[in-house]
Parts: sequence; C-alpha cells; structure tokens
Amino acid sequence: MEKQAITVIIAGRPYRLTINKKDEEIVRNAAKLIETRMNVYSNNYAYKDQQDLLAMASLQFATSTLNYEKEADFRIHNLYNSLVEIDRLITEALD
Repeated sequence: MEKQAITVIIAGRPYRLTINKKDEEIVRNAAKLIETRMNVYSNNYAYKDQQDLLAMASLQFATSTLNYEKEADFRIHNLYNSLVEIDRLITEALD
C-alpha cells in the first residue's frame, strides 16, 4: 500500500498523520465530521474548553459505532439463520 502524509485540524490543532493513500478522503471527512460535531455542541451547550467538546463528540461517535455493530451482528445472525433454513428447505425439496 502506498503511504501518504497528511495534516488534519481537530479542535484547532494540526495532526500530522501517515495513512494509506486510499484512506485520505475518509480520514479528512472524519476530521471534518469531528469539527462539525464540536461546533454543534459549542453552539448548544456550555463548555469550559475544547476538551469538553471533544469528549462529547467522542462519546457520540463511540455510541453510534456500538449501535451499528450491534445492528450488524443482529443482521448477520438473522441472515445466517435464514440461510440455514433456506438450505434445509432446499435439501428437503431435493430429497
């Protein structure tokens, strides 16, 4: 994989990262998403410093990730059970 050095700004600080070139767009979009979420929190809630905003944005993203993982696990489990049932029905029909 080809590596690339980029700089993203989060909470007013530059972060120099070395990433796979193919991941540049998603990393830049992630940094923008963090900034956007921090702006929403700064406009709607009282805070002492950027750390508070980062903590709230992190909590929101972690919660969303866990919910998506839970949903994906549920779907995979249901899909597996459905495929097992379809296989059983096909096997019965062919016998």
